[in-house]
Amino acid sequence: MKSHIANLFSPAAIRALAVPGAILLCVVAGAKWNWIAQFPDDWTLPVAAGINVILNSIIPNILPLTSTVSHALGTMLGSLVATLQFLPWPAVVLAVMLIGFKAGGLRLLALCLCALSYIVLAGFWRQSMATLSLVILAVPISVLGGFLLGLGAFLLPWVRRPIELLFDFMQTFPAFAYLIPLLLLFGFGPIAGLVATAIYAIPPMARCMLSGLTQVPRELVEVGDMTGCTPLQRLLWVELPSAKPMMMIGINQTTMAALSMVITASIIGGFDDIGWAVLSGLRQADLGKSLLSGLVIVLISIITDRITAGIFAGRRAQNGWHMRWGTAPVLLAAAAILGMGALSRWAAPDLVQGLNETRGVIDLSVVNSAVLGFVGRYGHILDALKSGILYYLVLPLRLGLSGAVLPTTWGFAMTPPVTAFYAAVALLLAIRQWAKGNPGGAAGTLSLAILLFIGLVGFPWPAAILLVMWCALRVSGPKFAFFAGASLGFALLSGLWIPFVKSLYLVGVSVALCALVGGLLGMLAAHNSWLSAGLRPINDALQTMPQFVFLIPALMFFKVGEFAGLIAISLYAIVPAIRYTEAGLRAVPATILETARQLGCTPAQSNLLVQVPLARPALLLGLNQTVMAAITMLPIAATVGTAELGQQIYISLGKADAGLGITAGIVFCLTAINLDRMLRAAAERCATPDQDK
Repeated sequence: MKSHIANLFSPAAIRALAVPGAILLCVVAGAKWNWIAQFPDDWTLPVAAGINVILNSIIPNILPLTSTVSHALGTMLGSLVATLQFLPWPAVVLAVMLIGFKAGGLRLLALCLCALSYIVLAGFWRQSMATLSLVILAVPISVLGGFLLGLGAFLLPWVRRPIELLFDFMQTFPAFAYLIPLLLLFGFGPIAGLVATAIYAIPPMARCMLSGLTQVPRELVEVGDMTGCTPLQRLLWVELPSAKPMMMIGINQTTMAALSMVITASIIGGFDDIGWAVLSGLRQADLGKSLLSGLVIVLISIITDRITAGIFAGRRAQNGWHMRWGTAPVLLAAAAILGMGALSRWAAPDLVQGLNETRGVIDLSVVNSAVLGFVGRYGHILDALKSGILYYLVLPLRLGLSGAVLPTTWGFAMTPPVTAFYAAVALLLAIRQWAKGNPGGAAGTLSLAILLFIGLVGFPWPAAILLVMWCALRVSGPKFAFFAGASLGFALLSGLWIPFVKSLYLVGVSVALCALVGGLLGMLAAHNSWLSAGLRPINDALQTMPQFVFLIPALMFFKVGEFAGLIAISLYAIVPAIRYTEAGLRAVPATILETARQLGCTPAQSNLLVQVPLARPALLLGLNQTVMAAITMLPIAATVGTAELGQQIYISLGKADAGLGITAGIVFCLTAINLDRMLRAAAERCATPDQDK
């Protein structure tokens, strides 16, 4: 007992409880000194202007090189587009069906037939071939770049950590932010979009390359050394062949990344492809055109994923005589079909030209009318959903309970008695945590209570830095705490603190929605195989959709505004919540569940009291992936009216202000990296609960 009481008043416990005290002191001081409540503009540094000065001195010197590269890529892209649009679509469809049959059997053959038939019937064949040309040209560039980066990180261990950090930046840096420098280097047109696509798709290949080489069994390496291999021979004959499966997966993931980028690249591409069709539909409020053209990209992504996964990543059908065919003969047969199609184009040019330029048979106005009719009939339900989320989730996080709780919405106001009751409840919960020997939990409870009362926008910046550094210190040590504090310092000094904070509450609300809806669906799917099977293709489709496509249903039902962006972010980020919840719950050993049933637990008790706690590491990893997806989607959501970091990047694109875009992109990267490390460290702590609290 004495030992327990001593622990409650140990220096570590006192330091932990000092954190909410310091935060409360900042809140009180902020009411008197405005520089604590709001970072003064005079203290900011001209970071964006400095970046512009650097770029203006560099870009003119490399324009001759980029002009040469642009001319070469333009020639190749133009030739490839002309070739694919020259081939009659029946020949292309047959060739793709043959490759699909090899990669995935009859099911994939049928999927290819249905998907390509839709593209033809919708009248987007020529645009689809332009999009496919851009991807075909971008993927080899990305694969080569990723191969060299991954190989370099493997061969030079001392640069591995910096290169991995580069990968983190490349995967989290918003594509919008580097569109502006590319626009200055390559000019407005498809080549700038092609280069942006290639850059965006490099990290998956690089990571898979590095992972494959580092996972080569040590025994194989030793055998190579014992047989007298030089380092180069060992690399070529032992390590690279052993890493081939991961390299093939990297090609698959690189292809999917390139496809997800095509709409974003169209912003500076001016290219008559599917991405431009989606963008033009959104700008003209032609939701039918946007929806149908967006569905084309989804279908192309799905069949490309299935084919590349079957051929490169080894996920092929395990039955059927077609498995005896080699990949090379299938590709030669497909090339022969395309060659026959080209001959038919010369033999009957008018007929084939008419086939390729069909305008489609789907009436876009019917789609628009159906959407407007649905919104008209169920608009009151949509408005109620929108109001509920805004009043009870968005505003409390943005303005705090002190500013969001009003009699018109909540039925009461945060009067002094209500505020005192709120403080008493928070204090009681903190005392309970402290009495259990968890002073960190007590400090976290009090800090969270203060944050919820004040709101993210009004939270004093010194308190925010203190709270983040303390959390980082607890989960990952002093080095990470310093990095997290420096990241927030950069957001402050660059003048992007308020957009950064608004990004946090948008991410917070979308993650809360994903955790609620996705967690519930994942929990139900873990106990129902039929629901799990039904959710699987939906999850696959959501994961292969380009980000811009998620804006279409959000705009259809909720119009332009912050709420539409919030819904688009949630749709994009919900898949990890579903999949990790289901996987984590299914991974709980059946013997433990049987023991719980024998002890008298009901199914609900077994689920909530046994499965969920045991699956906590997987659930936290799912939360981590959900947060990363939400952050990735923020710049896209800015196009429909959100006011956060993504909007700053979007503004910079309109003004061609590369400095502002890059600065906001760096803040994005730092935010994503910090949240990723915190959540991963928390998941590791849950997996090893014996650590000191």
